[in-house]
Amino acid sequence: MSRTINLSRRLTNVASFIPKGARFADIGSDHAYLPCYVCLHDEEAEGIAGEVNEGPFQSAQDTVNRYDLSNRVDVRLGDGLDVIENGEIDLVVVAGMGGSLIKTILDEGQARLSRVKRIVVQPNIDEPGLRYWLQWHGYTITDEGMVEENGHIYEIIAADKDSTGQELTERQLLFGPIILNQRPDPFYRKWRREYVKRRRIIDQMTQAAEPDHDKIGTFKRELAWIEEVLHDDNDHSQY
Repeated sequence: MSRTINLSRRLTNVASFIPKGARFADIGSDHAYLPCYVCLHDEEAEGIAGEVNEGPFQSAQDTVNRYDLSNRVDVRLGDGLDVIENGEIDLVVVAGMGGSLIKTILDEGQARLSRVKRIVVQPNIDEPGLRYWLQWHGYTITDEGMVEENGHIYEIIAADKDSTGQELTERQLLFGPIILNQRPDPFYRKWRREYVKRRRIIDQMTQAAEPDHDKIGTFKRELAWIEEVLHDDNDHSQY
């Protein structure tokens, strides 16, 4: 029996944000690949794989059994954070969903987050909204990353519970406070694309019968920030 799992590049990067010895839950686990991968590489880790639908739940159980991890990875059927009890884990992962859905899962499961020290999220869209949610609920963003896979660029956000709180600027919410400082290669590729998208959106909104000037102003402000960060890239050929 193989003792390794070939995770996608995206999930391998998500796994790197889970510290050694973590007791964690992976919500919407999709075959339980992530918790099994983490537990195979960390003998002290214990995971919960949460699934809301019967089919993926059964697939997750099959993966856990295949790697003989039933004593360390518990597969549970339930909606969002309903699969965990308050106090039994110290880290939650929610990856591979839209930012709005992730916020809903966190909102509806707040009662079960009181002792969770770290939240790791990998949204497919709406990273700024998630950053705002995290800081508003007493989490400080302590690590971030970007990964490119199959033509898509994903952002990973890790936030730790912090009584001192965090207040990010709108610019930091948009780009990510740590990503903005590190600016890995995918950063410039993403924001060149986003620059083109925002220009197109502004043109379309401006031509509307009743333009929403507030929204246009927001997009123009973001466009100026994007121009600023792209000027720091040495390659302006696609800008």
